Amino acid sequence: MARSLRQSKIIEIITNNEIETQEELVSSLCSAGFDVTQATVSRDIKELGLIKIVGETKKYRYAFVGNGDSVGNNRSANIFREAVMWVKYINNLVVIKTIKGTAGAVSNFVDRLGIEHVMGCVYGEDTVMVIIDDQSVVSKISARLSEILES
Repeated sequence: MARSLRQSKIIEIITNNEIETQEELVSSLCSAGFDVTQATVSRDIKELGLIKIVGETKKYRYAFVGNGDSVGNNRSANIFREAVMWVKYINNLVVIKTIKGTAGAVSNFVDRLGIEHVMGCVYGEDTVMVIIDDQSVVSKISARLSEILES
């Protein structure tokens, strides 16, 4: 579980910051309470399939791009399963409760699923709200996310 949480945090860090080097990523992880080495981060980068893209400041930064695997085999889906405690819905929202500090990675995963009627996600430290544009499909979307969690 530690590897999944660490990799979830990596996705969150690179989503919210322009991380240019492995050393910067190690430093950010250490600041977040993870005891890691550069070699560990290097393996995580490879497993997650991170790439470098040109960031807003014109420097190269790490980015996460899905690898096209089915949801059942996707590394991000495994992180989703490890990080999510429950999925519930109310009105036009699906609420996902996560382990503290993993909501960003979970939100990123849900966004990348490309589910019809999902307008987007908003997240805090341990909660993701998935905004749905049609209240009649909220229960189906919640059920789909719960299926991923249980698969």
